[in-house]
Amino acid sequence: MDKSPAPALLPILRSKQQGEVLFFLLGNPEKELSLTDLSKQLSFPYASIHREVERSLAAGLVTSRSVGRTRLIQANTESPFFESLADLLLKAFGPPVVLGKLLGSVDGVAEAFVIGSWASAYQGVKQERPIGDIDVLVLGDPDRDALYTVATDAERRLGREVQVVIREQGWLENGSGAFHANVQSGHRVAIEFMPAQSE
Repeated sequence: MDKSPAPALLPILRSKQQGEVLFFLLGNPEKELSLTDLSKQLSFPYASIHREVERSLAAGLVTSRSVGRTRLIQANTESPFFESLADLLLKAFGPPVVLGKLLGSVDGVAEAFVIGSWASAYQGVKQERPIGDIDVLVLGDPDRDALYTVATDAERRLGREVQVVIREQGWLENGSGAFHANVQSGHRVAIEFMPAQSE
């Protein structure tokens, strides 16, 4: 039985686990996964995934189809709740939250931001093409092995590749060049470091 508490950021949900399952599906609407793959991707027990998927199916939030003996689940983008719920889940369980919990454990990270097309979409800018990677700017002198381990963990949790760029602390104010100009003129979302909660 899932006893994890409801997340403070989105208390309408029964549990953090429910929120993460829904976010993964609605946040990656192009993905179609089996229950087994979803269980492995999120590191949740199969029984918990099955329970949350059944509830989401009953609410019309996801769709299901069978290919042979495999049941495939995908976000129902035709649901009248899809866009609004996906936006709420993004704010409560999206990259800034996931990365905030993970980056807080890496020595030498002074500041971090999500940048690029994902940051633009997060701030309401419509994208002409589907968003692929999540670009992250890390400022400071981080432990690189720990940082790339964290990036891999974030990729698993978010279902998207995470690209990390490292610059020294103060680079936003004192840097130069085309990349610096692009970051300064583009959208960026600050990542707030927070202690990781027990899963």
